[in-house]
Amino acid sequence: MASSVKCVVVGAGPVGALAALYAARRGWDVEVYELRGDLRNDATTPLNFTKSINLALSERGINAMRHAGSSQLLDSVLGETIPMHGRMIHGQDKLGNFTEEAQAYDVHGRYIRAVDRANLNRQLLNELEDLPNVKLHFHHKLTGADLKQRKAWFKRKSDRSDDRAPEIEIKFDLILGADGAHSAVRFNLMKYVRMDYQQSYIDTLWCEFTIAPLSQKVFKNTTPSSKDGFATSPNHLHIWPGAEDMFIAIPSTDESFTCTLFAPSKSFRELEEDPSNIRTFFKTHFPGAAELIGESELQAQFSQNPHLPLINIKCSPHHFDSSAVILGDAAHAMVPFYGQGMNAGLEDVRVLFEHLDAQASDVAGRAVALEQYSKARVPDAHTINDLAMDNYWEMHAGVRSPLYLLRKNVDELLSDKLPATGFATQYSRVSFSNERYSEVRSAVTRQKQILVRSLLTGTLPLVMGAAWLMWTARRSHSGTLLDRLNLNPFITSLQTAFRR
Repeated sequence: MASSVKCVVVGAGPVGALAALYAARRGWDVEVYELRGDLRNDATTPLNFTKSINLALSERGINAMRHAGSSQLLDSVLGETIPMHGRMIHGQDKLGNFTEEAQAYDVHGRYIRAVDRANLNRQLLNELEDLPNVKLHFHHKLTGADLKQRKAWFKRKSDRSDDRAPEIEIKFDLILGADGAHSAVRFNLMKYVRMDYQQSYIDTLWCEFTIAPLSQKVFKNTTPSSKDGFATSPNHLHIWPGAEDMFIAIPSTDESFTCTLFAPSKSFRELEEDPSNIRTFFKTHFPGAAELIGESELQAQFSQNPHLPLINIKCSPHHFDSSAVILGDAAHAMVPFYGQGMNAGLEDVRVLFEHLDAQASDVAGRAVALEQYSKARVPDAHTINDLAMDNYWEMHAGVRSPLYLLRKNVDELLSDKLPATGFATQYSRVSFSNERYSEVRSAVTRQKQILVRSLLTGTLPLVMGAAWLMWTARRSHSGTLLDRLNLNPFITSLQTAFRR
């Protein structure tokens, strides 16, 4: 890549910061413009939430940082994460006892990681600040862009209402828009391309809660999986599923849990009218969660923290000529139920620069690279948006469905005992590989077709029988039982079936 390329990045969140780092490592002159203040400052309020939030970091995001050209960045980031080996499903039995059921993410023991968004952002920005060819500009709002002339205009925000800061003009060769779901870069991009654009909200709001570390609790309520200073297992993503609502908790390195309530807007309206009902609501829908948070804290946090919508955005194309491209939520904001929003955005960066590296470093080469990137990435972005929406059902209902669990064990059995078949769960393909999202969906569809065919040939009952035995062994929490199961007859039959 030529060192004379001037790259403007709009948005200094994790995706924008990583994109700036990729560009800088190629010798480009990089300027980053962020609407908010310095995101490393604890006093800076994020745009859509009031506190630091925890996210799921999986292979796609990790791989994107692995290719960022920094030997220490990935180790530093991973050093401040917590492994989550699976889901912990919370409920209540017929006797009124609180229950927990662990569901491993992967038959091969792979796991995702809980990461603090603010810490990740801080590490990326610190990495950028040390580079001589990068300039960071905070409190700057994009007010317009001429993508043909390659010019952008920004205004510096001020705390004073009477301070009318002058508009500044910035020239660029390439502008990268990583400025979120309400992207100003995307708004300007629409003036230059015939963009197909779809925005939708689901009838679900969310509110953040916190489970404090045991060291800060007066009443130290815990679950059986409590460990060290954590009120419940630190190595699981915790789910209290419901028919129309859901409560989740993700561990933090300070031994707390960042939690989220998802519920229909009607439920939020009723609770807002009388917040004192929040305790009854939690005891009815999420047994044991109120005790972990603390009943007084429960009402206070519901009243103090914002109640926010969930947006889903699809658009195409993601670029214009050689001068502009959008990444992350600016291109494909999605609901959070697959834990892929940030991971997909970080993967955008890696895929984009793979296309740029494959072409000439001049204007014509960039135009080809951006067009190829957009054609490749749009179907993948649309796919993960759809999968995230579909996963809402799995998280709040499917995790307790015997049919869902049986299907999961069928896929895992085939993956573990017959790797040559290429079988894998959809979740493992999404979270533990870099396989294109669109190819994941095609592979899962193909697996379903094979299972249907095996049903017609009489093989599926064998598969389901083996899967049921595995499921029973796991539910018994007895590793020795699983070890004693003789699956060889099932495996032999399956090998015969798949050779047909």
